[in-house]
Amino acid sequence: MPKKLVIVCLINFLIAAVMGLVLRYSSIGDIGLNYRFLTHAHSHVAMLGWVYLMLYTLIVHYFIPDKKPIYNRLFWVTEFAVVGMMLSFPIQGYAAFSISFSTLHIFCSYYFVYLIWTHNKTESIVTSILLKASLFFMLLSTFGVWCLGPAVSMLGQASAFYQIAIQFFLHFQFNGWFLIAIITVFFHLLKIKDSKLFRQFFSVLVASTVFTFALPIQWFAPHNVLLWINSIGVVLQLAALFTFIKLIRTKLYTLIDKKSKLIVCIYSFAMFCFVLKVVFQLVSILPEFSQVVYEHRNFVIGFIHLLMLGVITGFLFAFILQSKLVNYFKTLYIGVYCFILGFVLTETALLVQGCNYYFGYEILPNYYLLLFLFSLLLPLGILFILLNLFKK
Repeated sequence: MPKKLVIVCLINFLIAAVMGLVLRYSSIGDIGLNYRFLTHAHSHVAMLGWVYLMLYTLIVHYFIPDKKPIYNRLFWVTEFAVVGMMLSFPIQGYAAFSISFSTLHIFCSYYFVYLIWTHNKTESIVTSILLKASLFFMLLSTFGVWCLGPAVSMLGQASAFYQIAIQFFLHFQFNGWFLIAIITVFFHLLKIKDSKLFRQFFSVLVASTVFTFALPIQWFAPHNVLLWINSIGVVLQLAALFTFIKLIRTKLYTLIDKKSKLIVCIYSFAMFCFVLKVVFQLVSILPEFSQVVYEHRNFVIGFIHLLMLGVITGFLFAFILQSKLVNYFKTLYIGVYCFILGFVLTETALLVQGCNYYFGYEILPNYYLLLFLFSLLLPLGILFILLNLFKK
């Protein structure tokens, strides 16, 4: 795996983490920037500069044997789009320049899908099916973006149409493209064979991904039918988790056997977060709780970070650690443990305060200061991992 490209992805992640830290500081002091604009920059750089480009690098590395120059050029054009969003969003939010760079990124992703669909060569039916499914969901998610313009012009940003379009993009990016692409690489490393169990897992996973989109629709266009559809999706997701564990149980022991304790730790962390994600979504079957999640921002941010930082980043870190790009020096251990500790502390603070809001209790003493201090550990951890890569 090209070390230079991994470093670029991690630098993007570090910048996104610093932006997140500034957002946390805004609750205790003046940051001199528009909070909403910076939030857009933070989310776009984290999703498209870190996760998207890291998955790009992994997919090309593992599934494209003939690595033509076009893949390297496309990576840098996509990175140019990310840098453009990184600089324009904090200044102007959604406006001419930021929208132009976002559009460029979407077209780069379309070309990436075309290249991978055309050139991918894998002997495994399992990874072929999963890879194409993840790319399909990436394409599908962008329909939400194309609906934003008509939604604003016809009904405005406060409309259900506009909000559902945003949720459509986010849902199928996170739960479709990102998560299934992660599983693709994971199953490739585990050498999972085609079987009836895998086919069941894949069918249930795709169905649950589609059905659970009913919950964000329910937030903006309430209907009892949507709650039932989400409930079916959540139950299917639980079934997918059980089949997932069955598929990987014996293979995972082989993968981590005689590996560093750090690799075992990061895989355990990612797997635990994956299980926790499914458990939290299972609770959304209760109508009262599903509405509470939307109304209390702590729960929303906590869940997004659970998926983004816990599950997706947890697995991405594990893949990097297995790639032989790192040295097992103190910097790597400090980096990984700092990141995990920062994640656990911030998620705990968000959850506890969210529960306090729900039950009508007072805010935690020094809550915003503690959240900022805990958040310091996240960019610090990424920085140490980067330093380790530079030393190799």
